[in-house]
Amino acid sequence: MTRNAAFKVALIGASGLLGRAIAKELAGVAGWTLVRTAHSRRDAQSVKLDIRDAAAIGDFIGRESPDAIVVAAAERRPDVCENDPALARALNVDALRFIANAARDRDAWVLSISTDYVFDGSAPPYSPDDPPSPVNAYGRSKLEGERALLESGAKACVLRLPLLYGPVLDWSESAVTSLTPAIVKSSAPLAPAAVMDAWAIRYPTFTPDVAVVIRQMLGRHARGETISGITQWSGDEPMTKFDIAQRIARVLKVDARLVAQRTPADSTPRPRDCHLDSVRLEALGIGRRTPFDSAIASVLARYPEPTQTLKSQ
Repeated sequence: MTRNAAFKVALIGASGLLGRAIAKELAGVAGWTLVRTAHSRRDAQSVKLDIRDAAAIGDFIGRESPDAIVVAAAERRPDVCENDPALARALNVDALRFIANAARDRDAWVLSISTDYVFDGSAPPYSPDDPPSPVNAYGRSKLEGERALLESGAKACVLRLPLLYGPVLDWSESAVTSLTPAIVKSSAPLAPAAVMDAWAIRYPTFTPDVAVVIRQMLGRHARGETISGITQWSGDEPMTKFDIAQRIARVLKVDARLVAQRTPADSTPRPRDCHLDSVRLEALGIGRRTPFDSAIASVLARYPEPTQTLKSQ
């Protein structure tokens, strides 16, 4: 695809943890125009869009006529998906179908974010071609969303990602940074120890790195080298939440009292190890990985204040 006009990207879900990183990465690309959307957490630079509204999506894509659409909006909380499957379906399946149908009519490429939770975690590492087998409602909804997109007839690509962390508006925004208050509290005199999961193996992945991957994928599309089907990207450092907590404690220089929980304790079932094979993108020269210790140090540099504030958004 070669166009004389500026390359236009629509970023749907620009206000979330990953969406903000993508918006920052794409904002300065010469010759590209970025249109951002958000729903409840909208700023002056974003268009308000409810992705559950098919007509609104059609109007937005028809009006903006983007060359590419990045879908970073979703319901990502496993417990919420388990307790409200209708909401999970509306945001993770139906909305993606609406976007895909509108994109197909405008010949726009859609890049949608998915998850490692489409796998059951019993036989890692997983390639894009391995058969999915999700163990919870979140994974099932994301898998159904992948299929809705890829079967829509639109130009489309799925990017599966694992546990994400990065600059946050609130420490609870990432399952990595959400551990921090309990870690710090456990270091206080007479405070109880913080119990941390030491069963599930995760591969925390830095959102600014993912944003670089997405920019590189968009760049290939802009040059007429469109990537289709399923792709995956992941950090390469395996660790449990107990391991993550120990590293956070070292960064903050607190004498945390941590207890390892070596059996599953979550009410919603979660897979044990869904390590994603990133070889397809690596073979294309795509990717960047920031070492966890340096990345989490940058995120925690202003603890206890988040790295950004709601007022700035």
